[in-house]
Amino acid sequence: MKRNKQIDIKGALVLSSTFHFLYSCARACILPFLTLYLRYLGLTPSMTGLLMSTKHLISLVWSPLASFLSKHYNKRRAVITGSLVCSAGAALILLLIPSTGVETLTSHCNISHLSVSPTEELIDYVRVVGSVMPTTHTTIVSQSAAHESSPTETTSDTVSSAVSMSKATTYTLQLQHSNNVTTQWTQVNVSVANHSIGGERNSLESHHGASNTSPTVRRVSRSAEKEKQQQTEKDEARLEFLGNLKVMDVQHQLFFMLLIVVSIWELMAAPLEWTVDDGLYEYLDFVDASDRYGSTGVWGLLGAVCGVSGAGLLVSHLDCLIGSHAPRSAVHFYSYAAVTTLAVPVVAFLPLYLNKKRSRSTGLFKALQLVRGDLRALLCAATAFLMGLAGSAVDDFLLWQMQDHGSSELHMGLSLAVALLSRAAFPLLSGWVSKLLSPGRVLLVGTACLALQCLYYSFLWGPWAAIPVQVLSCFSSGALWWAVQVQCEDVATPGTERSVRRVYQALSLDLGAGLGSMAGGFVVHRFGVSVLFRGVAVILLLWCLFLPLLQWKAPRQRRINYSRLLAADTSEVSESESEQETDWLEKAMEDDEQ
Repeated sequence: MKRNKQIDIKGALVLSSTFHFLYSCARACILPFLTLYLRYLGLTPSMTGLLMSTKHLISLVWSPLASFLSKHYNKRRAVITGSLVCSAGAALILLLIPSTGVETLTSHCNISHLSVSPTEELIDYVRVVGSVMPTTHTTIVSQSAAHESSPTETTSDTVSSAVSMSKATTYTLQLQHSNNVTTQWTQVNVSVANHSIGGERNSLESHHGASNTSPTVRRVSRSAEKEKQQQTEKDEARLEFLGNLKVMDVQHQLFFMLLIVVSIWELMAAPLEWTVDDGLYEYLDFVDASDRYGSTGVWGLLGAVCGVSGAGLLVSHLDCLIGSHAPRSAVHFYSYAAVTTLAVPVVAFLPLYLNKKRSRSTGLFKALQLVRGDLRALLCAATAFLMGLAGSAVDDFLLWQMQDHGSSELHMGLSLAVALLSRAAFPLLSGWVSKLLSPGRVLLVGTACLALQCLYYSFLWGPWAAIPVQVLSCFSSGALWWAVQVQCEDVATPGTERSVRRVYQALSLDLGAGLGSMAGGFVVHRFGVSVLFRGVAVILLLWCLFLPLLQWKAPRQRRINYSRLLAADTSEVSESESEQETDWLEKAMEDDEQ
């Protein structure tokens, strides 16, 4: 009876599916809407892109390392529990960071301009800007002039930086309730700058006074004077550098604060996915049921659908969370923390098995060598990299584009939910697609569908306009990863299938997404969101032209799938052992050709 409880395959699959559902639901409550919250705080597109890029690159490095360490010290369950609790706490810390006062219209209470025409919105924008900007500038100048001990240069620099901050972005405007926040930031900066500059002057005056009154200074050699002069110049440069940091404008202070918090958040959350997957897979592999582990991915997609649609529906129907100054977007963070807390008790019952014979580090290195040695595998990896680059641009700035065209969180949540449902529905079509198209052709179709989606996103015209094209995610995302999985089976040797799949995922979801977020932020800051989507569409369409030519030039290496060879039907026994081996070999080669 004890052995039956240990090898409870159905129970293990239920627990695994439940955990993936809850964790994916929690991530979907906040991650798709994170860039909207950064926009609400007042960050520019380039700063937003850098933050998201840092998040992806941390995951690229820390996920495999943390998974290896947790396995080495046999602390997987502790790592999973600590990651859930600490990531939820780190996400709530973001709510404690004040905004710069540069906020979007749709982030406030009782604002739903879906029925207002674009002309009326533009008139309201001009009225608000004209009424807010002079008041803000007068307040900043008066507060800066109140400090009599501050030099004229420092005051003028502070005023100019504060004025330039009010013109930071063209698609946002400064509301009247943010005047107090900007004034407080300016007072702190000016007082700190006065303190540092005053201390610098006092130290210099005392130094010169001592050199004039001391009778032994004249006897110092020229070399000693040069050393003192160089040391004085170094001290002045250091004080000037520290003074520049202290008088940094509000937006850059906010950026560095968010960078620290987001980095800590990702360090807490990154180990979770790899650690859970390794433990559950090794348990199912121990009980000879590893082929049934793929069903947990579908439950993860369904959880993401519930999270993104539920969070969008909840936020869109809330007027305010706590008072008149609390943003409705804070509900995303509370939802993430709540659902993550629900997943903590499930960890105590997860069947995690430690296979000490399996080395994840050597498996990844071997998988890299396998991918590098096959030209078709390299083309598949390049395609995955480009898809990750384009996907990060869509994930980071699609909601900005929808918000600029009047979409609320309800429209955004439903749009993302349709995309996830379309991706989850592809396994139902995989059999039909595999008969019509080869994996190489499926890669081409998926790239073309994503290019059409990006081109469509650049021409949005209303709140609901983005929803119809999300159906193409069935091929741009679902079909792409199906083709990648087939390529992994062709390249991998026995025991390295998951490692090869991890290599493709790291190239797409982490490396490609990190570089795409960084480049996308700078493009949006310089040219706008529409130009970003059109540029991504052009790059993907060019790759669609070159990919068939490269696939045609690449030699096709025929590999024998030994797992199919061992699973061949042994009921038909040949007359001799040589004939039997020949039958098995021919059957394996026929299956490989199909």
